[in-house]
Amino acid sequence: MPTMKAVRIHAYGGPEVLVYEDAPRPTAGDGEVLIRVHATSVNPFDCAVRAGYMTGYFNHTLPLIPGSDVAGIVEAVGAGVTNFAAGDSVYARAGVYRDGANAEYVVAAATDVAAPPKSIDLLHAAALPHVTLTAWQALIETAQIAAGQTVLIHGAAGGVGHIAVQLAHWRGAKVIGTASTHVDVLRELKVEQVIDYATAPFESVVHDVDVVIDTVGGDTQARSWAVLKRGGILVSTVQAPSEETAASHGVRQGMVYSAPPIGPTLTQVAALVDGGQLRPIVSAVLPLSETRQAHVQIEGKHVAGKLVLQVA
Repeated sequence: MPTMKAVRIHAYGGPEVLVYEDAPRPTAGDGEVLIRVHATSVNPFDCAVRAGYMTGYFNHTLPLIPGSDVAGIVEAVGAGVTNFAAGDSVYARAGVYRDGANAEYVVAAATDVAAPPKSIDLLHAAALPHVTLTAWQALIETAQIAAGQTVLIHGAAGGVGHIAVQLAHWRGAKVIGTASTHVDVLRELKVEQVIDYATAPFESVVHDVDVVIDTVGGDTQARSWAVLKRGGILVSTVQAPSEETAASHGVRQGMVYSAPPIGPTLTQVAALVDGGQLRPIVSAVLPLSETRQAHVQIEGKHVAGKLVLQVA
């Protein structure tokens, strides 16, 4: 059986359970694409999978390869796939329900694959899928952000946050962003109002916003209800907001549980990148063999943009 290098977990736990080792190389089934991975990335979602927090949502089996982002080259296609061929450059979201992309090869459903932006390299393309799909569903699908509205984005310099800022601007909204160690990133992204939450409680200076995008949860979410105008909406990517609490404030709530149609949305995202409306921020590139260190940094919660893992 052909093998490949991969990062796997054989038990749930901290970053120490990540093992860089040989693993069986997958093959493309019907309607699937086998991708030779050039780059992947680490998201908080991947850390949650590794820690075992997602066992109630996904039927994962161990050993498991984490990693939901991939950019690379099509190695082979399964039966019924006509829109991709060996040699095509692609990017995709993969591995949510099965082995992921922290490996030399990964299989993805052809419907979850798209041609990457032409204006950036594959290292940067690998930073896009998971966070952009999350931000897209939060802002575009759930909040339905519109021109002239004001949105407060918590953790606006992070993976989902920095993409959400740019999507909100694309839709013509005004952005208020919270951060601590990376307020410079928010100024670079032209956030209209930057709040350093380490020095000032955001609720003391923010009022009557149309949308709150919560990427933090906990006390930050609890304090966010009061800054919404009546009829506004709080959408979380990390913790389901209370319907009762929303109703008591005269506002709405939403939670990002899945993703919009992946391939078509990634095609739109590529067009936005090539049109100059969207760009991923990559704070560091590490080799696949240093995935443990990437998890440690992500769980430190102070990474600007994305950490990318280079595979080939």
